[in-house]
Amino acid sequence: MRAEVHEVARGTYLVHGSHTNWVILKDGDAVTLVDTGYPGDRQGLLDSLAEVGGSPEALTAVLITHAHNDHLGSAEYLRDTYRVPVYLHEAEVPHARRDFLQQVAVGEVLKNAWRPGVVPWLVHVLRVGGTEQHPVTAPEAFPAAVGGALDLPGRPVPVHTPGHTDGHTVYHLPDAGLVISGDALVSGHRTSRVKGPQLLPDMFHHERARAVASLDVIAALDADALLPGHGPLHRGSVKAAAQQARERAV
Repeated sequence: MRAEVHEVARGTYLVHGSHTNWVILKDGDAVTLVDTGYPGDRQGLLDSLAEVGGSPEALTAVLITHAHNDHLGSAEYLRDTYRVPVYLHEAEVPHARRDFLQQVAVGEVLKNAWRPGVVPWLVHVLRVGGTEQHPVTAPEAFPAAVGGALDLPGRPVPVHTPGHTDGHTVYHLPDAGLVISGDALVSGHRTSRVKGPQLLPDMFHHERARAVASLDVIAALDADALLPGHGPLHRGSVKAAAQQARERAV
């Protein structure tokens, strides 16, 4: 499947893979990649880097919002093949190693098979390797304290937003007025009939109450566009988007 690349701001690209998004941050020849899609998205991922004038060799780092299979898919491949460091929140590092797994089980998905869109989504997940495990052998915690910009292309600021997983992190790009929100705040999903800012369905969250609480953290970020892990780019106040998602989660 061909990935769709959209330039959101200068040097910032939101890429739609097979129902999971990743983000490319480019500064000159250097590149930061945020998330990597499903294992089956690998060729689309590599093609998207080439489309914006980048390459795996140009990667300075891979940042991961959270270590679910549809975001971690090619992280170990890039680390092992191109020696690219893979950074996450310290609470997410053991998750990326697969010391444990905080991800919805197939059995739980099947219990929800009656919901619209769940069965087609599951078929797609199986087709793109979504149940495969590709642990990162040597994931690393962020090289700078949370609360400050990372010294990487795009100058992303990691912000801890637990709930979907313990170490879920969004990345704030204050100079561009953008938030890369992973699965803490999305704008659509195949298993949801709702369009626009929302939480993922309950079965996907490790701790739903914390996921709801993290919406307040996102609302405090100064930004006017949301680059979610699922769904299209959302233009408009991120504070309003987070508040709308919270209202829908009640």
